[in-house]
Order: sequence, then structure tokens, then C-alpha cells
Amino acid sequence: MKHVLLALILTGTCLAQESEGYVLPFASEGNRIELAVENTASSASSNVIIEVKNSPSWISFLTTKESIPELKAETELTASFSFSVDKTAPVGKKEHLTFLVSLPNGQSWQKEITVSVEPPDRFELFQNFPNPFNPATTISYQLTSPSKVQLVIYNLLGQEVYKLVSGEREAGFHQDAWNGSSFASGLYIYRITATDQSGNQVVQNRTMSLLK
Repeated sequence: MKHVLLALILTGTCLAQESEGYVLPFASEGNRIELAVENTASSASSNVIIEVKNSPSWISFLTTKESIPELKAETELTASFSFSVDKTAPVGKKEHLTFLVSLPNGQSWQKEITVSVEPPDRFELFQNFPNPFNPATTISYQLTSPSKVQLVIYNLLGQEVYKLVSGEREAGFHQDAWNGSSFASGLYIYRITATDQSGNQVVQNRTMSLLK
């Protein structure tokens, strides 16, 4: 086998190719990378191994190794890798993804691509977890763009009891913990206000229960 040519095809919801790499959907499942392995030699090759050797921690592959039992001369076959993108992936940060193709005789070839994750398509404030809680809970939310965030906790009378977040946050998924050990049992309202760089503002509320 003279050499292996790798042709990369990414398929899945909203996957897009840019000049500097591939953009992956935020918090997505059912994505697929297909590597076309071509044998340009005049003889067949057997037991061609294709492995994922380097990938960001926020990409989860169903399997990181595929094999082609036999690759005939001057033919091309495809190895497919299914993967999901974790919601904790940093939005817009370019990372490298490496594939290694190897033969039993020790020959190997490497293919590296650049990937990044697009922002969420909607703003959302999630239900805290655990709920009910004692004494601590985590509040999660996602931003479609960099924003100034205020995350404030109120009692049922509408009085502010704690300001959990006040500052800039990048687009993507975020988590903040609140320890209610110094507060009385009961229902509390947490409200997030996010203002993007254009001045657009969104507000959402949810209710949580502290039980001691």
C-alpha cells in the first residue's frame, strides 16, 4: 500500500465547514465523522485500523477505533465515527481532533482537523438541581451570546435575599452553586437577567424549595 488519502465528511444537524475548520452544533447528539481511506497501491491491504488519537474532552465518541478488514487495490472505503457534543463545551474555541490510520506492517498516516462549537440557539434558565435541596443546589443556564448576567434569589415576598451572579459571561452553558445553609426553609424564586452587547435583554424566573 503506497499511501492513504483521507477525505473528511462531517454529517449531522447544522454541521458546517468554515475556512479554518468545522463548526459543531451545541449540545448535540447523532453527529458523525466519515473518513474515506483510499488505497492507491496495486495490491490489497488488510486490517487497516483507524483510531481517534486526540480529541477535546467535550466530544464523546461511541467508539474511538474502527477497522477495514480488507482494502482492495485502487479502491476507497469509509470508516464512520458517531459522536455527541457535551453542553459544557466552550463556545467558539478552536480545538484539534486527530485520526491515525495504521497498517500491520507499521506504516501509519495522520489526519488532523480543527473543530469548534457554535453558540446555543436559545437562551434558557434550567431548573435547579437538586430540588428540593439542603443546604446547597446548582443553578444552570445557557446564553446565546456574551452577556452581562444578574442572577438574584428572592423570597416569596419579592425581597432580594442573595445576589449569586453579577458580571460578564461568555456564550454557552454555565453553572453556579448556592448554599442556603443560613436561610430559612421555604420556597425561593431565582431570576436571571441577561443583557447582550447590543443591549437586548432577556429575563426568566424559576422557583426552588429549600427543606431543612
